Amino acid sequence: MMDYLALFMLLAMFVLIFMGVQVAFALMGTALFFGYLVFHDAVIFQFMEKIEDIASNYVLAAVPLFVFMGTMLERSGIAEKLFEAVHLWTRRLPGGLALGTVVMCVIFAASTGVVGATETVVGLLAIPAMLKYAYNKPLICGTICAGGSLGTIIPPSVVVVVLGPVANVSVGDLLVGMIFPGLILSSLYLLYIFLLCAIRPDYGPRIPPGSQDPPLSDRLRITFYALIPPVLMVLAVLGSIIFGLAAPTEAAGLGAFGSILLTILYRKFSLATLKDAVLKTLRITSMIMAILLGGTIFTGVFFASGGIDLTNKLVAHLDLGPWALLALLLTICFLAGFVLDWISILLIFIPIFMPLVNAAGFNPVWFCILFLIIIQTSYLTPPLAPAIFYLRGIAPPSITLMDMYKGVIPFILLQVATLFIVIIFPQTVLWLPEKVLGFR
Repeated sequence: MMDYLALFMLLAMFVLIFMGVQVAFALMGTALFFGYLVFHDAVIFQFMEKIEDIASNYVLAAVPLFVFMGTMLERSGIAEKLFEAVHLWTRRLPGGLALGTVVMCVIFAASTGVVGATETVVGLLAIPAMLKYAYNKPLICGTICAGGSLGTIIPPSVVVVVLGPVANVSVGDLLVGMIFPGLILSSLYLLYIFLLCAIRPDYGPRIPPGSQDPPLSDRLRITFYALIPPVLMVLAVLGSIIFGLAAPTEAAGLGAFGSILLTILYRKFSLATLKDAVLKTLRITSMIMAILLGGTIFTGVFFASGGIDLTNKLVAHLDLGPWALLALLLTICFLAGFVLDWISILLIFIPIFMPLVNAAGFNPVWFCILFLIIIQTSYLTPPLAPAIFYLRGIAPPSITLMDMYKGVIPFILLQVATLFIVIIFPQTVLWLPEKVLGFR
């Protein structure tokens, strides 16, 4: 019985989650019960050690800073100005409003790193505009859901800050390594929308020229005013990491400071705004850290109860080659995305999978980026599909749930295509860290 304790532990944890117990408490409760069976009274000291590990982890200090940056930018007016500036240049193209929305999502994701903030803010601006010009409703939904979830794979990303310590991989390597995959994915989105609307003009009509269109000088002025401040902030965050000027946590501090400056620049700063941003940061960070603590405690007990040995025996029994093992691990994460949120998938599976990945000879940074792409699909795959629920909260009644489900399917396929590109060409992940960080 004790030989299979780790297996019973996993089953108990999943039962609690599917019964509706919050993830943090499901992880902690399972760890406490099985930890007592393994350590007896000493389990309390084991838990205290894990709490100290989380509390003293310098890298995790970037989580509240990135979250604060995103919440401040929600209130800075940057989204409205970006929306106006980007669509001035794309509106004449087939599907121009949808194309501009994806571009805006990329810029906003690079400025915030928070998926919910990006999708909500962008959706509130883009949906009325696309409905006004009779865009295809599934296309509207897919564009907002897929574009809004780019915050997972476009740096900086809160997901990466949590993933790095759990996977024992440098957060800086991950932030730099995810740049090209993020650009590949967003480029596939743009190419798909353009070709679809070129073939089916009724899906995304071009906006005809109007007498109120601003001249070129005004478009350049609006673009300069809307784009330069967020681009400078992104450079402050990513550039400081890429050029070795700051650690990820220090770069996150620069971003948080930059978000305050942007709210001042766009005349949106007030003590009430600052208070709202701080309180929202506190709520989100507390949720993330509670789940992270639960996952860390759970992992410690799982390992102590023979979880790794059991996993290795199972893999050896399956007699899989390295690539078949990789396919199995990614498939498990993909299927888990149907029913679990990103942080649950990360904390449950990454500690179990990383020893297998290292033993198979795969680069851990490369595998982590593949995992991030899989996490990206979890935002769109029902029944959980957080991106769809974000959209449901802001969409008008004329957009149905079926429109949303239809709309995300092509974008899920594009995410899978990106996954295969990165698998076939590992240098899409590894080249940039090698060049700028000396990563090997």
